[in-house]
Amino acid sequence: MPAARDHLLGRVLRGMATDRGVVEELVRAAREQSPEVARLPEAENRRHIAVLLATGLDFFERSDEPEAQDFQAAEALGADRAAQGISIDGLLRGVQAGRTKAMTIAIARSRAAGVPDAVLLAGLVDLDRYTGALERHVINGYHTAELELSRTNRDANTHLLRRLLLHGDGTPPEAAELRRAGLSPDRRYHCLVSDVTRPDEARVLEQRLLGSGGVYGLVEGRLTGLSARRPPDLAPDVLLVVAPATGLAVMRDVHPLCVAALRIAGRAGLRGVRDLTDLAGEVALAAQPVLADLLRGTLAGLDHDDDFHRELVATALVYLDHGQRLGHAAAALHVHPNTVRYRLDRLAELTGTPWDDSATDPPTVLVTLRHWWALRTWLAYRR
Repeated sequence: MPAARDHLLGRVLRGMATDRGVVEELVRAAREQSPEVARLPEAENRRHIAVLLATGLDFFERSDEPEAQDFQAAEALGADRAAQGISIDGLLRGVQAGRTKAMTIAIARSRAAGVPDAVLLAGLVDLDRYTGALERHVINGYHTAELELSRTNRDANTHLLRRLLLHGDGTPPEAAELRRAGLSPDRRYHCLVSDVTRPDEARVLEQRLLGSGGVYGLVEGRLTGLSARRPPDLAPDVLLVVAPATGLAVMRDVHPLCVAALRIAGRAGLRGVRDLTDLAGEVALAAQPVLADLLRGTLAGLDHDDDFHRELVATALVYLDHGQRLGHAAAALHVHPNTVRYRLDRLAELTGTPWDDSATDPPTVLVTLRHWWALRTWLAYRR
């Protein structure tokens, strides 16, 4: 409604849109209220504020409703800030600070120019409708770009991880590509593999892990990553195997160890963050299935279908897991120590191998390991 918007008020607003001093005041207000915006070059702030002021003046001098206005500049502002890594909160703090400052200046200049209060009030109501619509379009532009960037970055990061971690998945990334993804070629990282496979759940866990730095994505169907710091136990219901920090050059060999440890820990019912090194023994033994089967064959005197034999083997495993101490094993099994000794004696009769501490020469660590491996393989065997 041009007639209702008094020429004096229009002249005031035109003056504001072309006044470098006003632009500088709005820039200063936005940067003071938003530390994130303040980290951008001032020239970037000036460029957008000048464009938005010009767009606002165009709206004021036309009779269009806010919805009919071209808000491409506002959409571009939101998109640019998303690409620059400014949070939506930081962006809105800057936009709202500039909006408030612009209204304050407009009121002061209009009154100084003699604009009647009724005309000023009507004009500012319309202008407020415009700035509200502008803010909505800034937010829309931000979220649209954020989604697109998220998809693009996630795809790029996933491809990068696959090339870093999987043998035969292309040539390793160059140093420049690593840096673009936020990785340093000379830094050591923790390889981690989770049991999270659903994309929606993976995105939630990824957001939590980003606090530890690094890059994450779905590799071989599991959320996997290279973390700058060992992550805390952010999701106790999720199983996450973490390797010690090491160089990127050996990640193709570390990753399969993490995957193997994840399977072993999952079968054991473990949850939370688990160190690969704590599962090193199980991982090393699992890598030798043929040797494990040969060891199982040394227990030929046992019958897999005999529940009593299975009880004997389970007792011997608990005994070895508790430092070959009868009392500790008995407590874990909730039986009397004499019961443990009886079962070990019966197992010795069936296998021809002494399993307790009654032997003249105590078993060495390697002998104990061999016994433990044979028993565990036998118990897990399924025909």
